[in-house]
Amino acid sequence: MNQQPSSARIAAQSHFRTLRLGTPFQPRIDALAKTQDWYNWAGYRAPHSLWDEELEYFAIRSQSALFDISPMTKYRVEGPDAEAFLDRVTLRDVTRLKPGRVHYTAWCDDEGFVLDDGTLFRLSPTRFRLCSQERHLPWLLDSAIGFDVTVEEETEAVAGLALQGPTSFAVLRDAGFADVEKLKAFDLAEFPHDGETVTISRTGFTGDLGYELIMPADKALTLWDRLMAAGELRGIRAIGYTALNRARLEAGLIVANADFTTAEYAIRADRLRMPDEIGLGFMIDLEKAYFNGRRAIFEARAKRKLQHVLVGLEIEGNIPAEHAIVYHKKSQEVGLVSAAMWSPMAKRNIAIASLARPYGDTVVDDLWVEIYAMRELQYQKLMKRAKVVPRPFIKLDRRTANPPADF
Repeated sequence: MNQQPSSARIAAQSHFRTLRLGTPFQPRIDALAKTQDWYNWAGYRAPHSLWDEELEYFAIRSQSALFDISPMTKYRVEGPDAEAFLDRVTLRDVTRLKPGRVHYTAWCDDEGFVLDDGTLFRLSPTRFRLCSQERHLPWLLDSAIGFDVTVEEETEAVAGLALQGPTSFAVLRDAGFADVEKLKAFDLAEFPHDGETVTISRTGFTGDLGYELIMPADKALTLWDRLMAAGELRGIRAIGYTALNRARLEAGLIVANADFTTAEYAIRADRLRMPDEIGLGFMIDLEKAYFNGRRAIFEARAKRKLQHVLVGLEIEGNIPAEHAIVYHKKSQEVGLVSAAMWSPMAKRNIAIASLARPYGDTVVDDLWVEIYAMRELQYQKLMKRAKVVPRPFIKLDRRTANPPADF
């Protein structure tokens, strides 16, 4: 007898028809997407831009910008040994991270090579949220053996928004989040919303005044509408990744598998990087007890085995040196630019580059970048001087001002 397949079976067999997942905010984002410029973010359909990538960037710097961070990988780590477990697997001293605080951290394999970087939120003495670029659940579960702790991925269960820009505080206040002005940089607190709670932290990826909001997925649209209504007179705008990426570059922040290749993704052995080679050496506490990669990291320091250095560059001219090769004395190839732009805020041509030591470390003179600029349908090779400069490329007082300014 022929049996008709069930709707569940049809859905299961048709999974390939959904090329990219939608986030809980997808209905609102789709309605605003005039450019239809999408990319794949961890299996989700995410916008490069929504209406105009240039104006979206300026929304971050002069108004407030709303960016969907729901595809960001998120893990809930809780239990009596949660602190000890996270202190064991991440670089920074978790015992110093108090409830209601966030810190930027990274984690390594046993050879001291960086697996990823991300943010660690301490929600209570025994409950944490770890956010990262890539997925690490099998590694985290293996590392948790022997600890009284549970690790669960909650990427799909919770939604996230980044609200960044000078008017971001005023938008939250006008939306009715009482006492949000008490949050200092890297503070977090829970606030009521639509019968549930939303976690708001004073964090972000733009180097500007800003906040990140995490809420249950089924409360995403009501929160979006609440913020958009409150921010209408403050110039709130939804943005895509291109604008955010420009802001993070001005802030001198790095992106995994863009500015460095993570240990799990690297195919070639010479692509692996230790924390000191990508500017994350500041995270390592000399007094901290054992953590993943500690022995290898300290041995590399002692025996001067560190081969690379990540630097900020200022480049002559105004043509971005995206993915340009860096040379010493115009002849010896010494590194590669991973991110570059003409900065409207710094009024400089800036870049982040990975260089082979001693270039960029002790040898910082006579550096050049090779740029190919399109001129009337023909590429023209330009050799432009570059100099190593500190990061961040811009520093905005409003990012850490207490209380936050009311723009």
